Amino acid sequence: MQHVDDTLFLTSDGQSKNTFQLAISQTLQAIVDSMQDDRAFCGKKPEDLKAIVSAETLLPKQGLGFDAVLKKVTDLVLPNFVRTSSCDYMAHLHSPALIESIAAELILSTFNQSMDSWDQAPIATEIEIEVVKRLCGMYGFGAASDGVFTSGGSQSNLCGITLAREWYCNTKLHHDIKKHGLPGCFRQFRIYTSEISHFSLDKNAHLLGLGYDAVVKVPVDARCRMDVQALRRLLDEDEKKGLLPICVVGTVGTTDFGSIDPIDELREICTAHGMWLHADAAYGSGVMLSDTYASRLGNIGACDSITVDFHKMFLLPISCGVFLARDGHALDTFMLHADYLNREEDEDDGYTNLVGKSVQTTRRFDALKVWIAFQVRGKDGFSRIIDTCIENASYLYGRLCANAAFEVAVKPEISSVVFRLRASCEVNKNIRRDLIHHHGVVIGQTVYAGKTFLKFTLLNPLITHEKLDSLLALIEELGREATIGTSV
Repeated sequence: MQHVDDTLFLTSDGQSKNTFQLAISQTLQAIVDSMQDDRAFCGKKPEDLKAIVSAETLLPKQGLGFDAVLKKVTDLVLPNFVRTSSCDYMAHLHSPALIESIAAELILSTFNQSMDSWDQAPIATEIEIEVVKRLCGMYGFGAASDGVFTSGGSQSNLCGITLAREWYCNTKLHHDIKKHGLPGCFRQFRIYTSEISHFSLDKNAHLLGLGYDAVVKVPVDARCRMDVQALRRLLDEDEKKGLLPICVVGTVGTTDFGSIDPIDELREICTAHGMWLHADAAYGSGVMLSDTYASRLGNIGACDSITVDFHKMFLLPISCGVFLARDGHALDTFMLHADYLNREEDEDDGYTNLVGKSVQTTRRFDALKVWIAFQVRGKDGFSRIIDTCIENASYLYGRLCANAAFEVAVKPEISSVVFRLRASCEVNKNIRRDLIHHHGVVIGQTVYAGKTFLKFTLLNPLITHEKLDSLLALIEELGREATIGTSV
C-alpha cells in the first residue's frame, strides 16, 4: 500500500503545523520580495506570456515539491501579475485589497467552509446571517428583508431579475414557474435598463429563457443617467403593444461613467406600472459608507432588491458580493430541499442551511472579509477611503476641463473619469497600449459619443493629485509624439 504524505493539510499534528507555517511564510516572503517597484505591470505582451506558460508541464509524472514550484511561481508568475495596489493601476472596477482582508482570505481558505449547509459551516453561517441583516439595515431595508452572499454583480443581478420574473408571474399571472416553467406569454416580458447598464443584464435574460429582446435599453441624459421621460414613453408604447413590463433595473454607478440613475423617480414609475425595481449598485454601493457623499445614491432602500459588490469600492479581494431583497420571502424562489443537504427538520430545529436562498450550492465564506474589514476600519475609515477616491475624480475632472488638449465625457458622480486627447481615436488607443507596455501604467478605454475615450477608475485612495497631474502630462506627451510620428 502506498504511503500518503501526512502533512497534506493543517491538522493538530505538530509536523503539519510546521509544514503549514513554513509554506505560508515562504509564500509571504516571495510576495513581499516581488514588490520591487511601483509599476502596475511589467509590460510584457501576450505572446511573451503565452511562451512562458506553454513551456511548463501542468501535471508532471512525479511531483516537484513545494519549494521547486514556489521558485517557478516566484520567477514566472509573480513578476507578471497586474499590481492592483499600484497607483498606476486604474483601468477597471478592480480594486487593491485591504491587508486585513487578505488575512481573512487565508483564514477562510485554510478552514474551507462551505456555505450551503449549517453542518459544513456552523459559525460561518451565523456570521453571514448577521452580516446580511446589518447590511439590509445599512441600505434602508426593514426587518422583513434578507439576502445572500454571491460571486459578484453578475450573479446578484441574475438573482434580481429572477425574483422580478417570479414575483410578476406569481402576483400578476398567478402562475408558478417553479412547478410549470415559463408561462405562454413569456416572450412579452420586458425588462428596462439604461443603454449603458452592465452587460450581465443581457446575459441573464438569455439564461432565464427570456432572450436579449426582453431587455429594453432606455436612452440616457446628458449626465449618462437613465432618461426618465424616455422610460415613460417606452412603457406606454410597449403596454399599448400588449407587452408585459415586469422590471426596471436602475444602475447606481454605471461601469464606465459612475452615473447614478434617479432611484426615487424609478420607484414612482414602477409602483404606477406594477413592476419590480432592482438596483444594480455593484459600483456605487460603497458610497453608502461616505459621510459626505452617501446622499448621491438617492433612496436606494425604496428598491425591491439591490446588488452590492465588496470587491470594488470596499477594497476587498475577489470575489465578494451580496444580493439583498426587501422582502426576504422572495428568496424562497431558490428553495429546494434535498435529504442529504438541507432537510426540512433542520429549519424547524433552528439550523439554517443557506443553500435555500442561493443560486450556488458550494459557496465560500466571503462574509468573513466584510466582517473583519468593517471592524478593522470602522465607518470613519471607510468614509475617508471613499471620500478620497471621489474627491480625486473631482480634482482630475477640473484639471482636464482646464486643459484644452483634453475633452471630458461627463462630470463624475463617483470615482470614474472618462476623457480623451483631442486627437484621433487611433492615437488614443495607441496611448493606452503604450502606457501598459512601455510605462507600466494600466488605464481603461471605452467609447462615448462614437469616439474612443480613455478612463481612469480611481479606487485607490493612495493616488495623489501629483500622481494624476504626472499621468496627464505623460498622456499629453505621448499624444504629441504620436501626432508628430503620424505627420512624418
